[in-house]
Amino acid sequence: MARFTRAELESYRDTEVPDLLGDDVRLLFVGINPGLWTAATQTHFAHPVNRFYPALQLAGIVDRRIDPSAGMTPEDRDALRARGIGITNLVRRATARADELTRDELREGGKALTGLVERVRPKVVAVAGITAYRQAFGRPKAVTGPQPEPLGDAELWVVPNPSGLNAHHTVASLAEEYAAAARAAGLLPAQ
Repeated sequence: MARFTRAELESYRDTEVPDLLGDDVRLLFVGINPGLWTAATQTHFAHPVNRFYPALQLAGIVDRRIDPSAGMTPEDRDALRARGIGITNLVRRATARADELTRDELREGGKALTGLVERVRPKVVAVAGITAYRQAFGRPKAVTGPQPEPLGDAELWVVPNPSGLNAHHTVASLAEEYAAAARAAGLLPAQ
């Protein structure tokens, strides 16, 4: 696992992380914005206590262990792309915490996401974070799960954020929510 000093991580503030997109994205996961560890490794959801990849594996969405804390391997990226999984963020700039973002940044990110979805055309978009979704799309009463309105031509879901700061969910509960979105995208069989 990579190790960074606080000063090293701070040097990645405002850095952008490129989207992970393949030719046939069926399920597009949308983070809020990159954390500093993610920016340092140029890998989405990379912080060692982030539960995104363990939840994907437990859900059966991926069939291999992915440890991105030191940066994702090319084989890991290829496996996600081959599976039809894409990853992006509402806001591109890295911060230590998502609460450092402004409402305007989130709203602009929602507009940019709409454009990306129109271009990439995933079957399902899963925004990981209810509060960020509410702010980005002006839906203050939204709840997790499938949303009543699509995003472009994609079915829109809101799933819990996998950050270690989100104490409301376990790897198992995240896996259940991610599996539901993956079933809607056709990546897992219907129950």
